[in-house]
Amino acid sequence: MTKKVLVLCTGNSCRSQIAEAYLRHFAGDKTEIYSAGIETHGVNPKAIVTMKEDGIDISNQTSNNIDEYKNIDFDFVITVCDNAKERCPFFPTKAQKFHYNFPDPAKATGTDEEIAEQFRQVRQQIKDYCKTFIDKNL
Repeated sequence: MTKKVLVLCTGNSCRSQIAEAYLRHFAGDKTEIYSAGIETHGVNPKAIVTMKEDGIDISNQTSNNIDEYKNIDFDFVITVCDNAKERCPFFPTKAQKFHYNFPDPAKATGTDEEIAEQFRQVRQQIKDYCKTFIDKNL
């Protein structure tokens, strides 16, 4: 039985997109991975660049609204920011809920290189979290 995992964030543009890609990368075909936001902001171009640096192409991923997945019975729901956790609509599901508040690299300030470095740091945190999540739960 394939497990279904939903990654939830505010805008589904950055952290949840990175997490979706890494969960898919580490889980292989053992899972169906989805990501969504309470709003949709489009996939952040800097997230695409920072993932490409790690050999993963997310340029074809889409920014989805949580409402699109109301009828899916998820096994796991992972919120990756406090805002999503607080505003997450109630899912009538048996899903196990997980939460980790990753910093939002889209709010990074400074030079282009400083911003890129903040994206890399968050990418690494999410990568480590996703690897551990798959190892422990699947």
